[in-house]
Amino acid sequence: MNASKETKAEAWTYRLLPAITLVTLAAGYTPASQAGATFKIDDTKWVSIGAGLRTSFTTTENTAGRPGADKWSTDFALNNLRLYMNAQLHKYLKLEFNTECANCGDGGDIRILDGIVKFEYNPYINLWAGRQLVPEGRIEMNGPFYSATYEPFKMPFEPSDSTIQNVLPGPDAGTFGRDEGVNFWGAAFDGRLKYVVGLFEGLKRSNYSTGGPTANADGNLMYATRVAYNILSVEKAPGYYTGGTAYGADGDVATIAGFAQYQEDGAGSYERPGSFLLAGGDLKLEKVLPNKGVVTFNAEYKNFGISYNKGAPGPGTSSNTFIVGGGGGGLTSGFQGDAFTGNLMYLIPQKIGIGQFQPYFMYTQVMTRNAQDQGEYEGGINYIIDGHNARVSLLWQGGDLSGGGGIWNPATNGNFVNAIKLGVQIQI
Repeated sequence: MNASKETKAEAWTYRLLPAITLVTLAAGYTPASQAGATFKIDDTKWVSIGAGLRTSFTTTENTAGRPGADKWSTDFALNNLRLYMNAQLHKYLKLEFNTECANCGDGGDIRILDGIVKFEYNPYINLWAGRQLVPEGRIEMNGPFYSATYEPFKMPFEPSDSTIQNVLPGPDAGTFGRDEGVNFWGAAFDGRLKYVVGLFEGLKRSNYSTGGPTANADGNLMYATRVAYNILSVEKAPGYYTGGTAYGADGDVATIAGFAQYQEDGAGSYERPGSFLLAGGDLKLEKVLPNKGVVTFNAEYKNFGISYNKGAPGPGTSSNTFIVGGGGGGLTSGFQGDAFTGNLMYLIPQKIGIGQFQPYFMYTQVMTRNAQDQGEYEGGINYIIDGHNARVSLLWQGGDLSGGGGIWNPATNGNFVNAIKLGVQIQI
């Protein structure tokens, strides 16, 4: 028995050696004193540039070796690589241009993430036009770089998660969340009430992957909206963007929001189209304690519904609807059901080395209509060096949400799978 224990200990040592090495490298990083660089042209014109990178190491049980070997996989990944550019051309006219290389290590290409012309006249009404974030729940509006956890995207896909490419979406819901269209947004009551209403392409008329027609033969637009109210302090995120935590910089926060997306014939097949409706709400609470520690709680709920006029398309039907997590038909019918996720975390006030530790717990439940539910537990600790600009995360995931640590594969077999991940995030 002692020899068996030693063998298991050695196996774990070799398995975690790459993670330990990555932590050591990340701990030696010293963040820059300011985010990005701004170049002033004259009194009204300026240009700023920046970059962001997220890379990780993952080991997952029962995903390597020959059948029945019960081996743990070992995978390095370059999750995100982004270049940012913002500019002001006039007092009321701005430009935002960002690129993304999601999952570059798996052969991903650099693509346009955002391309926005911004007409910002006053706090109450502004117009953004171009490729941009579709109004949605907080987690998707945070994006990967401003979420509270390293791997926040656990809920099923929406149409906007597949439209950055003219083929299938990337392997992470929320990686993109963009579409071509316009957003009208603003803030009232001293910034406490923030709204955004948008019109987007949604499911496009033609099928890029097979050349056949899609459900949306009439070219109906997608309508999307989000309304949030800051009960306590006003969150300082720019525009209609959000953040999973401000690490106490915004003071005490209690924000509640509702959101919805709708597109007629936005799901299904050409022969059997269905109208897509997403509705939900989210809550963020953040409290700065007397000892300067920060408690953060996030919760989000979504309901996905598709109304078919002629019945849902059967398996194997040719269509170009969005891929979803949590089961429910993949490319043919889209996801129908409910999803919930929430996290609770505490930022320890004492600084250790060059940063602060932030332990957390997260839970996700995906409830598919007429199919097996999926769930996942996650526990971890973030090492906060410079807020969202420099952060290291070590986490454990366990559940049957596509085998622990992702929702790319909508199928589930009910097996509880464990995964361990180490992620590093840096941006300037």
